[in-house]
Amino acid sequence: MKPVAFEYVAAHSVEEALAALARDEDAKPIAGGQSLVPALNMRLVRPTLLVDLNRVGLDRIDTNGVVRVGATVRQAALERDPRTHPLLRQALPFVGHFATRNRGTVGGSVAHADGSAEIPLCLAAVGGTIVAEGPGGRREIEPDAFFVTHYLTTLAPGELVVETLWPQPAESEGTAFEELALRAGDYGLAMVAVVLRRVGGVARDVRIRVGAVTDRPTALAEAEQAVEGAPVTAASAQEAGNLAARAVDPPGSIHASAAYLRHLTGTLVERAVLRAWERAA
Repeated sequence: MKPVAFEYVAAHSVEEALAALARDEDAKPIAGGQSLVPALNMRLVRPTLLVDLNRVGLDRIDTNGVVRVGATVRQAALERDPRTHPLLRQALPFVGHFATRNRGTVGGSVAHADGSAEIPLCLAAVGGTIVAEGPGGRREIEPDAFFVTHYLTTLAPGELVVETLWPQPAESEGTAFEELALRAGDYGLAMVAVVLRRVGGVARDVRIRVGAVTDRPTALAEAEQAVEGAPVTAASAQEAGNLAARAVDPPGSIHASAAYLRHLTGTLVERAVLRAWERAA
């Protein structure tokens, strides 16, 4: 199939892009197009206007207390950049294929809000921030307040994701990303991101987030409490995994039953907690 007919605007500034989006309630922004173009071709979306963001100047990575990643920064460029957060650097090789990472953008992945996407999961795990700009001005949004469910966010009509903010790794911080997919480049059946600090021989500030088995990046508070404030051992990591398996309720599919996905989530959490603890040393 081919897309329905649409108009095209190549914006040269964020202001020009926002003005074009405001003209048409059925307008869509496009940058890398790795998710939007297939949806256009299958006519799952039918915009009357596409606004190209590739010339608006959102393709920079800056460091100023936090790492500011412009919305049109390519995933492959972020993978190579030494300023990229260690957790995200671990996760980026799982994002699609090498060819798609050369075109896919960081902001596009965040705005698309696929529950099986690695970048939003990492952003939530490290306590990052989404920066949006629109008719009402500029605002910063925490991931838990941004992601609603599959492909749905709290972006207002006419708003754009313009950058994401990634905190610098804390002292004695360890991170781990784990994912299992049927084939390299496929959507993960389950994915886990863990961030913790090793302070005085115990785990502090433990953050465990899961994706793919949930409709958005999801915190597992009970699993976090199982390792918070104590040394991480094989037993405590296993307990965190058991609590994680009980906390998720995936629907299952032709690829994996719900019971298998719960067990897989527990295994990945156990493995990620141990690896994050080791790296924190």
